[in-house]
Amino acid sequence: MTRKSIMKPALLAALLTTSTVGLSGCGYNNLQAQDEQVTASWSEVVNQYQRRSDLVPNLVKVVQQYATQEQEVFTQVAEARSRAGGITVTPEVLNDPEAMERYAAAQEQMTGALSRLMAVSERYPELKSDALFQDLQAQLEGTENRIAVARNRYIQEVQGYNTTVRQFPTNVTAKVFGMQPKPNFSVANEEAISTAPSVDFGGNDAATAE
Repeated sequence: MTRKSIMKPALLAALLTTSTVGLSGCGYNNLQAQDEQVTASWSEVVNQYQRRSDLVPNLVKVVQQYATQEQEVFTQVAEARSRAGGITVTPEVLNDPEAMERYAAAQEQMTGALSRLMAVSERYPELKSDALFQDLQAQLEGTENRIAVARNRYIQEVQGYNTTVRQFPTNVTAKVFGMQPKPNFSVANEEAISTAPSVDFGGNDAATAE
């Protein structure tokens, strides 16, 4: 083996090392790590909203047993659930402000429809005392708390990522690799989820977030 052939692997290793150090020094690795954290936190938001959506059919079913005349409320819940479920949630949503706004608006409508559904129980004492209803309302309360936690975590992760994307010198790296600030929940949404949504279903103190 010639001296020249020995030097080639060594030169390649040196170039790779220099490249790695350079990417790290310009903030590329940090940007990638934060991007992954944003994606992971968004997945948790979606999971918790899906958990809530999965509770709705059983919840409506038990309420209907005692409040068959509340058809308008049942229709509102069904429409809100259909609207929320009709939005395709893909990673691209994280880079699309309009898609993010549509998703957030649909989930807010679902929250409002569920609040109206649960308010029905106040007019039906037998419904309030139903064991299955009590279990479902406890699950819903816990899910609403988890949604609030997941959304707040997502907001924080996006704020951290966006700060890194905009600050010098990492903004130069972000521009080179096409990494843009990500849309977040609106200011109104942030204020609304600073605490868990109010879902007081008759004073059941047993419901807590898991």
